[in-house]
Amino acid sequence: MATSQTTADGGPDGVLVGPEARGRSGGVQSLDRAFTLLEIMADAGGEISLSQLAASSGLPLPTIHRIIRTLLGNGYVRQLPSRRYALGPRLIGLGESASRMLGAWARPHLAQLVEDLGETANLAMLDGDKVVYVAQVPSPHSMRMFTEVGRRVLPHSAGVGKALLAQLPEAEALATVRRAGMPAATDRTITTPEAFAAELARVREQGYAIDDGEQEVGVRCLAVPVLGGPAMMAVSISGPESRMNWDFVDRAAPIVRRSAVDLAEDLTHQA
Repeated sequence: MATSQTTADGGPDGVLVGPEARGRSGGVQSLDRAFTLLEIMADAGGEISLSQLAASSGLPLPTIHRIIRTLLGNGYVRQLPSRRYALGPRLIGLGESASRMLGAWARPHLAQLVEDLGETANLAMLDGDKVVYVAQVPSPHSMRMFTEVGRRVLPHSAGVGKALLAQLPEAEALATVRRAGMPAATDRTITTPEAFAAELARVREQGYAIDDGEQEVGVRCLAVPVLGGPAMMAVSISGPESRMNWDFVDRAAPIVRRSAVDLAEDLTHQA
């Protein structure tokens, strides 16, 4: 994970602490606090100690104990033998339902991409240290790319993985691929953190990522981060190199970027 610095409020950068943690939306305070603790646990990799929760949230330990007991009782948190706390199984069903709804909202945008460009369109998110595909509209071509919705892949060799990790601070992105591993799927796969860092810099500069036969021989993917939406996502098109040549990529990139902007706006209004 990225090295954290202490803020004036006493917590690490990017984490809600103090007044923000206790009333960020003007809603019910206990709900704000419970969601804050769940998000901190997720950011920590799914499990955490009470002392870490206190340091990251800025909440007093008695308050954290009370919220954690409620979350434990409802299955949203579980206690490990080490006495650390982890995200609970009840969240899985919520996540699956949310993914289905997200896929339903995204599908018209993906269908438009297929109509405009003729190649398979996908929507993906980070799931821990891997990428999960949450929606797809297939190409009408008889020879087309197909990825099962729900499939999880390593991020370093996937265009959507690069587009997703490019949204994170570099140290956090590299920690993710180090934990997940960087095996060579083909002879083009990037297999070192140093080369991957340079690749992420290119993605940030040009606004899109390319999987150039790095996950599967003969397949090219163009992926764009979905910025400003309610969650970190990436949209992509994929197809055989024979159709997705570099002239096609140059023509397709602004179309996929426009789709990502429209999707982010649509999802924000749905949220």
